[in-house]
Order: sequence, then structure tokens, then C-alpha cells
Amino acid sequence: MPTKSGRQVSPAAARHPGKRRAAGAGASGQRSSIMNVGRRVDYAVRALCYLAAQEPRRVVPRAEIQEHQQIPPHFLSKILRSLVGAGVLESVPGAHGGFRLGKPAEQISVRAVYEGVEGRLSLIDCVDRGARFCCFAPVCTQIEIWSGAQRMLEEYLERISIGDIADRHGLVPRLRQQSSHGLGEPPTVV
Repeated sequence: MPTKSGRQVSPAAARHPGKRRAAGAGASGQRSSIMNVGRRVDYAVRALCYLAAQEPRRVVPRAEIQEHQQIPPHFLSKILRSLVGAGVLESVPGAHGGFRLGKPAEQISVRAVYEGVEGRLSLIDCVDRGARFCCFAPVCTQIEIWSGAQRMLEEYLERISIGDIADRHGLVPRLRQQSSHGLGEPPTVV
């Protein structure tokens, strides 16, 4: 439905003009666009890749993970808590405490990591929520395309384990090694 400025407004927004949502927000006020893998997932995979390459059952201090994988401490604490809650990690308290994998690295899929940090993998909201999210879902000609793409992504990420991409040294030491071998200036570490 067009507004005075000529912009299109959803039927829900037209019924509730006082409610404002961020651009791209769906009925729940959350993003409704195609999935974007955020930093939390990236950091979670980095942390697990490092842990997976350590000696079996070794307890790794949080500071070591942070240092070797260049993960900001405020993100890392929250991510590690989420992964413990998802059963992917074990937390070991005490002076010599830290974290270790909660199961073999080969049994931890990238999909499980994503879902442990972000919740159910969802390429686009209308695939999962249908008419509860979008009034056009029952008649949409695109929904099967996005459903198929989501299934492919889920299957792909399920096939890749943290064991497949384990990283014994961590990104920071490997980047330093690369730059010391004259392979150019290292990019900014994020």
C-alpha cells in the first residue's frame, strides 16, 4: 500500500501506522531478509576450530582462545556460554579451568555451531513461519525456491565438521607466520 511519499508499506504496517520497525524487519520486528552469517557464528567456529586441534580432553583457558583466534572478550564469553548450553563445549571451573569440546570434533557440525549460537538456521523467515509471517506465503511462487535453498544449506553445513577444519595454531599465529615469510602485509585482523 503506497504512502503519501509513494513508498510501499506492508498491509500490517498500514493497519498499525504507529508501530515502526527497522528497514527489512518482519512481523516480529526482526530481520526478514536472506540469512547473514554474523560475527558470533564466525567467532564460535574460530574458537571451536582451535579447541578441536588441541590434545584430546585438554582444558584450554578462555584467554588462550581469545589470543590465538583474535576474538573480542565480550563476544567470546557469551559465545562460549551458548556453546556450553548447546552441549558442544564443556566448561571446567577452577584455577586451571577453561573449556574443552563436549563431544568429538567430528561429531560437531558447522550447522550445530550456527544453531547453538543463533538458533535454528533460517534462510528467510517465510520458509519457517509461513502465513504467520507473510500473508502471501500460501500463494507465493518463490517459497519453494527458498525452501530448497535452505535444505541445501542445512545439508551442506551438516556435512562439515569442526574436525574437518580444526586449526592447531590459530589464525593469529598463522597470519604472523605468513607475513614473516614475505607474503605481503597481513590484512587487518578482525
